[in-house]
Amino acid sequence: MEISVYTGGMVSTNAYLIEDGDICVLFDAPEGVAGWLQSKGKKPSHCYLTHQHFDHVEDVAALNEMGVTVLAYMERSEELVHQQLARTWGLPVNIRDYKIDQLLADTTNHDASGLPLEIFHVPGHSVDSIAFYHQGSATLIAGDTLFASGVGRSDLPGGNELTLFTSIKEKLYSLPDETSVYPGHGPRTTIGVEANGNPYVKK
Repeated sequence: MEISVYTGGMVSTNAYLIEDGDICVLFDAPEGVAGWLQSKGKKPSHCYLTHQHFDHVEDVAALNEMGVTVLAYMERSEELVHQQLARTWGLPVNIRDYKIDQLLADTTNHDASGLPLEIFHVPGHSVDSIAFYHQGSATLIAGDTLFASGVGRSDLPGGNELTLFTSIKEKLYSLPDETSVYPGHGPRTTIGVEANGNPYVKK
């Protein structure tokens, strides 16, 4: 299994392309990822959204046009995307309308894309935050829930610090220590490193 990383958009958001034989799956859609895929000659069958804050969905409309199936925990809404809020910060956000093709839920057995995944609802950063675990490779796509030596902010509308910490402790820290964590921003880490040394939330 091969994991390629694309980082783009105004706040350096990570997207991950996972390929395994004929399987080609994308996680998150920051600005520019559609062009990056085209430059590599790649067309993922599915795009999984870890949550729908503006920086993770800027290229979803372009993926819709490419025929990529887009999956998320909730339907699109401004309350999730925070486009207007981002503009008050001076960010020139202008996200085109996009479509969510399939809604997701907590499950230990999701394989719509051919890639077997466990899906965890991990609210706290956002009400729709989810994380994706591939057991065969001990890989976690964590979105903005857990970072290397950090956690997602919980002060945005829909966020809650206690809920975030509970999500991390009960859902993510239950995974094996050797699990590689691929976050929405910044470098890769592992569950073991964060569970034992994260300055915000330990096991």
